[in-house]
Amino acid sequence: MTQITFLPDRVTVEAQPGEPLLDVAERAGITIPTGCLMGSCHACEVEVDDEQVICACITAVPRDKQAMTINVFVDPTW
Repeated sequence: MTQITFLPDRVTVEAQPGEPLLDVAERAGITIPTGCLMGSCHACEVEVDDEQVICACITAVPRDKQAMTINVFVDPTW
């Protein structure tokens, strides 16, 4: 299991490795905006562990992490 904390709301849930990130967020009550659901439009960009920006729509929970912090920032133009 991986413990995932969503910022800025500080909501923490457990997730299975390989589980789609959007599914984890929805289960946690967190809305991540989406557009194309293919990673092309970048509407679903989130920052992982203050390091890397990823597209949540095409990303799953990694197998090699016990904990992750995901900062959900919303682009007001979407």
